[in-house]
Amino acid sequence: PYDEDFVHQLESYCQEHHMHAGTLGERDPSLDHATVVPLLFLEDYLNDFELVRVGLSGLSIADHYRLGEAISAVADKTGKRVVMIASGDLSHKLTAEGPYGFSPEGPKFDKELMECFEDADFLRMMTIKPEVCESAAECGHRSFVIMAGAFDRRKVDSHVLSYEGPFGVGYGVATFEGEGPDPARDFLDKLEAIEDKEYHKRLGKEDPYVKLARLSVETFVKTGQYAPLPNNLPADMIDKRAGVFVSLHEHGRLRGCIGTTEPTQANIALEIIANGVSACSRDPRFPPVQPEELKYLVYKVDVLEPAEKISSEDELDPKVYGVIVEKGSRRGLLLPDLEGVDSVAQQVSIAKQKAGIAENESVQLYRFKVVRHS
Repeated sequence: PYDEDFVHQLESYCQEHHMHAGTLGERDPSLDHATVVPLLFLEDYLNDFELVRVGLSGLSIADHYRLGEAISAVADKTGKRVVMIASGDLSHKLTAEGPYGFSPEGPKFDKELMECFEDADFLRMMTIKPEVCESAAECGHRSFVIMAGAFDRRKVDSHVLSYEGPFGVGYGVATFEGEGPDPARDFLDKLEAIEDKEYHKRLGKEDPYVKLARLSVETFVKTGQYAPLPNNLPADMIDKRAGVFVSLHEHGRLRGCIGTTEPTQANIALEIIANGVSACSRDPRFPPVQPEELKYLVYKVDVLEPAEKISSEDELDPKVYGVIVEKGSRRGLLLPDLEGVDSVAQQVSIAKQKAGIAENESVQLYRFKVVRHS
């Protein structure tokens, strides 16, 4: 039985508090393993309960924590006894023999997360680096963060029951029970303070190329206008022309990437400004960047060297060279040294997909190097 009343009240709460949560998302009726597995065990012990299934999203850690706060608020309002099952795997990359291979971040992620569970240290859990989560190939972190939000400003009695990593995939089991108010556990405020500090730290490390990309995006998102060229830019940015890619990442995930393989503007600086605007507003894979996202964006600027025609894949190295594949009027490009692209075969395959070229079609190959600013 589905608790439709709770869902309607939760959706109303989220709308009232301007939260991006509701029932208008994906409508696939099938249940994933994170839902099916706990229900299978739960029904051995309980059959007189109503269920609410909650999905995850690509939104921020803070947004998932707020959803947990909302669930707690609605539970208090309705007077219902609520148990939250935060379901999901830990790392999928614990051993080389496992189905997903090995990453050093896999065991590191599982160890840190289980320590967070043991101590109910939800702030530490929320500040695990996105790149660690990505490399560990986990799928439960955001589920655990929603649960943490439900205990905001409350004491928590925590118990780790088990941890195992069979078949190279990590599984942890723990229980958490609320024990009354604790104003010191205001983890969302603490998280925002940490993120503000990280933002200003990034600003201090950015070189002129990245600073200009940020200026371009922030000016356009706030005003709808292109940024003017700043004074005192390095001579290379004014005197030289080149293709440029501007990439935006938010909370460890790609948020936009647009570039030019050859120069289209009078100089590199103007190329950065133009492609910064395109990356934040015209990448068809993403909605336009909103003002509240700006402080979370991390920028990369790749300045392309001229491409050279090559005769075979043997002349490629995905860590050193980017690749261009060409078949008639269809052309696809992939930058070098990308996370998760470890082989030439992967690199060429992805570039073909981007160009709409079938795997079995022959192509003309080009390679190029980039100067990366990040």
